[in-house]
Amino acid sequence: MTERLPARGNAAADQLTPAVRPFPDVASLARAAAHELCGVVASALAIRPLCHVVLSGGRAPRELYRALATDFRDEIPWDRVHLFWADERYVPADDPRSNYRLSREALLDHVPVPQQNVHPMPTDLPDAEDAAEAYAQILRAHFSGPWPRFDLVLLGLGSDGHTASLFPGSRAVAEKKRWVISVRAPVKPSRRLTLTLPVINRARMVWFLVSGAEKASALRRVLVGSPAPQRCPAAGVRPINGVATWWTDAAAASGLRLPGRPPHPPLP
Repeated sequence: MTERLPARGNAAADQLTPAVRPFPDVASLARAAAHELCGVVASALAIRPLCHVVLSGGRAPRELYRALATDFRDEIPWDRVHLFWADERYVPADDPRSNYRLSREALLDHVPVPQQNVHPMPTDLPDAEDAAEAYAQILRAHFSGPWPRFDLVLLGLGSDGHTASLFPGSRAVAEKKRWVISVRAPVKPSRRLTLTLPVINRARMVWFLVSGAEKASALRRVLVGSPAPQRCPAAGVRPINGVATWWTDAAAASGLRLPGRPPHPPLP
């Protein structure tokens, strides 16, 4: 089931209304998303030689990766898929907090994706600013236009409304020119790398994967409350010429008015 919510505001920049796809639990969410991701890859490869997908950290993305690595492992031509990351904590690649390590353990170690197709954010340089520019150069090697155009960007949602490593109140949310930047997060580890909103918003598809009751307030705020991106960065994800979809479990979607549920009181 896909529920379409009212568009956020009337500005032309809002473009497409986000779709909400609620599931009973994160396991069913992950399996459905994995099945559809196989279709996204197949559709991309039908018209282009390669498919470019951006991975993210988090509980729901991890469950998606596990589904892809098991039941859907043989449904994707991995040699034609290139993998990138939405953001990364500035820690070694084998650190338990690393998004790359999460992706490697849940997915990469279990599928035949060539190593040259895997493009983690570099966290081994002395200066994070240099690392951000190095990753931007990696992206430029794969995209010839003025901006990268990913086939699919996977994102999570923080309880404070952040996505990737774009946090409320950060100047990074207003970045208009750079593709990748280093940021200071309000949580540890604070030093991080992240794609910027202009990059994310040029993707053909953006999927938010959201699970857990602690995300319910943030999810409702993004989809119903029309907050400013500076207060709720996930609200700044508005694909210019693409589609945004919100995959949620029942707990995360508990604050939304969906078919069969009574209306909720107004947002404060």
